[in-house]
Order: sequence, then C-alpha cells, then structure tokens
Amino acid sequence: MSTTAQTRSFPGRGGLEHTGRLFALSADVVVLTFKRPFQFREFIEQSWFIAKVSSLPTALFAIPFGATISLLLYQLLDQFGAASATGAGGVLAITQQAAPIVTALLISGAGGSAIAADLGARTIREEIDAMRVLGIDPVQRLVVPRVLAMMFIAAVLNGLATVVGVAGGYYFNVIAQGGTPGAYISSFNLLAQSPDIFVSELKAIIFGFVAAVIAAYRGLNPPPGAKGVGDAVNQTVVISFLAVYMINLFITQIYLQVVPAKGL
Repeated sequence: MSTTAQTRSFPGRGGLEHTGRLFALSADVVVLTFKRPFQFREFIEQSWFIAKVSSLPTALFAIPFGATISLLLYQLLDQFGAASATGAGGVLAITQQAAPIVTALLISGAGGSAIAADLGARTIREEIDAMRVLGIDPVQRLVVPRVLAMMFIAAVLNGLATVVGVAGGYYFNVIAQGGTPGAYISSFNLLAQSPDIFVSELKAIIFGFVAAVIAAYRGLNPPPGAKGVGDAVNQTVVISFLAVYMINLFITQIYLQVVPAKGL
C-alpha cells in the first residue's frame, strides 16, 4: 500500500507521528543534557537573549494580571464582609496560577518564537544537515542549551511576575478601592504556604521545557521555504499556549489533591 493510501486510510497518522517525534526529541534533550561537552557559552548567550526580550514584557503583563485579580476578589469578598482577605486570595491566585501562566505565555511568545525562527532558518539553509555530516549532533549543540536557558529564565521570570503581580494587586486595592494597606499585607500568609511557591516554580520550569522543545522541534522540521519558517513560528506559539494550559490544569489538579489547602 502506498504512503498516500495509508495516510488517507488513517487521517490522524501525521499528527501521531509528529507527537511521537516531539516526545523523542524531549527524551534526547534529557539524555544529552548530561553528555559532555556542555555548551556553556551557548547557554549563557541564549539565557541573556531570552531574559532581554522577555523581562520587561513579563513585568508589564503581570501588573494588570495582579490588579484584575485584586479588583475582582475585593468586589466578591466585600459582599460577604471579608474584604480584608483580599490580599490572601490575591497572593494565592497570583503565586499558584497567574505568575506561571504569565511567564509561560511571554517566554513562549518571545523566546520560543525566536528559537523556532533561528533553528528554522538554519534548517532551510541546510546548516543542520551540514552539522550532521561533520559528526556534530545539532540537538546537543543547539537544542539543549536553548532548552536549559528557557527553563532557567522561566524560573527567574516567574519570581519577577509573582512580585510584580502582588505589588500591582496591592496598589490597585489600596489606591483604587480604598483598601487598608496593613490588612492587605497582614493577610498574605492566611492562605498561601511554602508548597505554593515550590509548585509555582515547578510549573514555570516545566512550561519553559515544553515551550523550548516545541519551538526546537518546529524549527528543526519547518515546511519548505522562508514562508515555512514563518508558519513554524506561528505554530510554535499556538501549540505552546495550548500545551501550557493543559499541563497547568493537570499539575494544578494533582497539587490540590496532594497538598491540603490552608484554612483561615
């Protein structure tokens, strides 16, 4: 049976094949991370680049996130006479959910698209094939440093997004809604606990890994031509966003089952 006939008889084959190759690339990245020599200079350069293009947008994006959460919580809790707990709910929501999501969206959009464009351009110029001919593994040389850089910067930017988001929520609660500064700050530890910070950082690191691997896969396997590289970049962003939201739901569900909520 021809390949065309096989594809027609099983329309989902292409998607399954790409999924399998994506998981294979993920496994290769994990294995090659511990293989020497490690491309430390490439890691530093990529980390600096991703931080440079993502830091300011992450901070600016975290402000309205924190403000919106604070405004909505205040309006809701005020109806039950519990407006003083706005800070507790805001910190919990920002730490557990908003900060990792903001970080993932920004590094996927900025860092992930740049990785896909760079590797895609190298692929259509046949630089990747030339590296293989010379006995150089492009995954170890190019992909691994970029994946580790995305994971590292994601963890750093997640902390930045958390601090900025909480500060934004504090400002709008106190200035725009007339909340009490002392009540907002003192309620920080009513609901939040140490595991919330750990799961937030874990989410950011996983999101960074997923976004970088997807970007690398699309960059190494672009459709032909310059237009194909542009399509690969667009696909990287969309697929990364969908993957991040699904993984976030999965991790959150497990976390809420394993770690009991802290009562008031």
